[in-house]
Amino acid sequence: VQLQACGGGLVQAGGSLRLSCGVSAHPFSRYAVAWFRQAPGKEREFVAAIGSTNEAASYGEIVKSRFTISRDNAKNTVYLQMNSLKPDDTAVYYCAARQGVVFMFTRYYRYWGQGTEVTVSS
Repeated sequence: VQLQACGGGLVQAGGSLRLSCGVSAHPFSRYAVAWFRQAPGKEREFVAAIGSTNEAASYGEIVKSRFTISRDNAKNTVYLQMNSLKPDDTAVYYCAARQGVVFMFTRYYRYWGQGTEVTVSS
């Protein structure tokens, strides 16, 4: 299973970005996919995760109501729509996948993408 994250970039505070994570897994619908992020000098933290359908989503408290995770099973892709971005959202964002249900901890995810960098300027 391979994951490819993209969509990061430089944005001003209050702006939006949409990250994408392409997953080469079959059947893709059996895989839960999560986004984590890691800022310089900090541990990797949970952002959001989604199960087999768009109804099975979970969010970290720091991004709840600003970020939305969704998936398109026909395209083997998970999206992270990030709105009202803050400088504290600056980090490398990683997508990860596992078979089964979602978890909020890195140790439960076997497959990882390479990360995409998000920088939010004040």
